[in-house]
Formats: sequence, structure tokens, C-alpha cells
Amino acid sequence: MRKFFVIVLLLLLVVAGWFTWAALLPASPSQTTFVLLRPGWTTRHIARELQHDGIIRNADAFLVLHYVHGLGSLKAGEYKFEAPANAIEVRRRLLRGDVYVRTVQVPEGYNLYDIANVVEQAGLGSAADFIIAAKGDLFLIKDLDPNAQSLEGYLFPDTYHFTRIDTAHEIVAGMVHRFRQEAQKIGLLRQGDIHKIVTVASIVEKETAVPGERPLVASVYYNRLARNMLLGADPSVVYAALVAGRYRGTIYQSDLQFDSPYNTYKYAGLPPGPISNPGAASLEAAMNPAHTDYLYFVSDNNGHHRFSRTVEEHERNVAAYRRAVAQSR
Repeated sequence: MRKFFVIVLLLLLVVAGWFTWAALLPASPSQTTFVLLRPGWTTRHIARELQHDGIIRNADAFLVLHYVHGLGSLKAGEYKFEAPANAIEVRRRLLRGDVYVRTVQVPEGYNLYDIANVVEQAGLGSAADFIIAAKGDLFLIKDLDPNAQSLEGYLFPDTYHFTRIDTAHEIVAGMVHRFRQEAQKIGLLRQGDIHKIVTVASIVEKETAVPGERPLVASVYYNRLARNMLLGADPSVVYAALVAGRYRGTIYQSDLQFDSPYNTYKYAGLPPGPISNPGAASLEAAMNPAHTDYLYFVSDNNGHHRFSRTVEEHERNVAAYRRAVAQSR
């Protein structure tokens, strides 16, 4: 009997020693390690993944610890491990959902293709998947723009924080939600033709970064629309090339002649929809343009623009711009 108790005691000591090593001693990943735990995974699957990546010493010990402490829901997501931790500490992080978030910065004027690349670079999925969602999830803005061909214009520029379990559909929905918040704030949702305002704002955003010029640029385009003139907006030519997959980094003469409804050098009126995602200032400029009779504007090669009412004035401004460019060389 005494031998039996000795054997049992030794076994208990071995088990206690193993459990101490497996669950209580910190594991040290060889380097900073990111672990992605997918939604729907069982606790056993999660434990095996953690052991495989060197985050815990033993999956079985982790499971015992989990069940002894009363279970609880381990949160899916991406976790970043960069310091030694034992199984108890790892489990606590998973219980509270201490997931790693990735930052996506969307500057004003980025189009959906630009944003798709930023999302991909952040490790949040492929650019192709983002583009599919941005072109397909039109139900998100059906009440705002029933004729929209994509979510272009409604992916509000901002700094976002997403996780790797967020899908492309959830990411575009988050950006549209942010647009709605800002649109509500500036009174855009009370306007009659949101499609027109956002489309004009998207062109204004690409034409100037100077806040004080935005209402003036907006006035030029509204004045041209009123006269049924060609808008002649270079950014629309670029967008036409992007949509067709033929943009080569600059505008060529062939682009000005390219047959696309987005080419405002070829077709009068607004393009079919926005060509970029404007910020609040450009949206407000499109809502409240300056009252002018300007029909033209051109860069002064110094970060601003010169505005004019007649072709003759415009040609003089263009000549001044060319001289400024030549002198700067």
C-alpha cells in the first residue's frame, strides 16, 4: 500500500511539474509573432494554433487550464505576441479580445483603386477583393444615390482601424458609415441631389488642395454645367483611363480622345459618378459654391490657381503659367 501511495505521489509530482512547465512558465516566441484566430474555430483548434506558433508550450495544458477556470469565450482575431507570457496570460488576452488592429489612412481625393491598394498594403486582404466590394455593395448607398455605379465618392477619407478578420464588405461599410456621419454633420443629407453634389465635390477635391479655392473651382464647374459646356476636367480623364485599365501615370493626347462617359473633354455634363472620395471641405464647396461668373482656371505653378471669365483672359493666364514653368526649370 505504501508503495502504491509513493507511486501515486510521484505521478502527481510529475504531472504537477509538467503542468507547471506547460502552463505556468512563460513561452518566448523567437520573434514578434502575429497569430490569426479565425471565427468559428474550436478551443482545441485555437490551442493547437497557439502551440504551433510557439505562443504556448502545450495545447493540452492550455485546454485543461481553460476548462478548470470555467471556460469563457475566446475571441477570434489577430493577436500580436512580442513578450514572454504563460498560458494563463495568453488565455486572458483571448478572453478580453485584445486583438491587433491595423491602421488604414485614406487621404482626401483618393479613389477606390487607391484605397484598395492601401487596404492591401495594410495586410487586410487583396486590392481585388476590395474593388469587388466597392463596386458591388451598392445597397449601402441606395437611398443616397440610387444610380451609383460604385461606392466611389462615398468611401469617406479618414484614418480607420480594422482587424484581419474584417472582410472587404465590412471595410467598405465602415467607410460609407463614416461618410454618412460627416454628411449628416454638414447638412448634405438634406440636399436634393446628393449624386450631383458628391460628383462635383470629387472633381473639386482633385483640382485643388487650397481650402479657399474650392468654392471658386466649384463655381467654375456649375457655371459650365449651366451653359452646357464641356467641363474639361483633367482628373476625369485620368479616372476614365483608370476604369479602363489604361492609365500610364500621366495624360496623353489619346486619353483626351478616349471614348468614356468619364471623359469630360469629350462629353458635356457631369461624369456618371464621382471620380474620387472628397473630404468635408470639398463637399461643402460643392454644396455652397462661390457666386462668380468664372468659366476657366489654371495653375499659377505656385500651389494656387488663376481664375478667368473669358477665353482671352484664360489664354493669358495659361501663357503666364507656361512662363512660370519655364523659369522654374
